[in-house]
Amino acid sequence: MKKQILAAIAFLSAISLYTPIPVKAENSNNNVRRLLETRECYGCDLKGVNLSHAHLIGVDLRNANLKGANLEGANLEGADLTGANLEGANLKKAFANGASFNNANLTNANLSHANLYNAEVDGAVMIGTNINGADGFDINLGVGGGE
Repeated sequence: MKKQILAAIAFLSAISLYTPIPVKAENSNNNVRRLLETRECYGCDLKGVNLSHAHLIGVDLRNANLKGANLEGANLEGADLTGANLEGANLKKAFANGASFNNANLTNANLSHANLYNAEVDGAVMIGTNINGADGFDINLGVGGGE
C-alpha cells in the first residue's frame, strides 16, 4: 500500500510541475523572424502578429495565415500574398502598390486609406472588406461569373 501511495505522490508531483509550452506563440515569433530575415514565409502561420509599419517590400507570403494580423502602415510594395488568409487583418494605410492578393481571403479586412496602385486581387474574397479612402488605379479585379 505504501508503494502505491508513493507512486501516486510521485506521479502527481510530476504532473504539477508540467507547464505547457506556448508552441504557437514561439512558432509565430520564429516565423516573423524568418520573414524579416529572408523576405519569404510561404505558408507561414502569422495569425494575429503585429507587423505594423514593417518594411515588407517584395516579400513572399503566399498561402500564409495572416488572420487578424496588424499590417497598418506596412510597406507591402510588390509583395506576393497570393492565397493568403487576411481575414480580419488590419491593412489601414498600407502601401501595397504592385502587391498580389490573388485568391486571398480579405473577408472583413481593413484596407482603408491603403495605396493599391497596380494591385492584383483576382479571385480574392472581399466580403465586408473596408476600402474606404483607399487609393489606386489599374487594379486587376476579377469578378466571378459563368464562362
